[in-house]
Amino acid sequence: MSEVTLKVEGMSCGGCVRNVTGVLTALPGVESAEVSLDQASATVRFDPATIEVSALRHAIEEAGFDSPA
Repeated sequence: MSEVTLKVEGMSCGGCVRNVTGVLTALPGVESAEVSLDQASATVRFDPATIEVSALRHAIEEAGFDSPA
């Protein structure tokens, strides 16, 4: 397993945190996702053989948030 911390911009409440957590943990190959409103970030544990970091960012963006590199 690998771990990456991604910036997540545009979150303003606990509902946003739950939304981002839900979309990330629903992805195949993602073991866990800890999303922080205060840090504006998501720390994701994932299997790099199953999913790439770009797909994690894409899922965040599809949920309506920004995830700059």
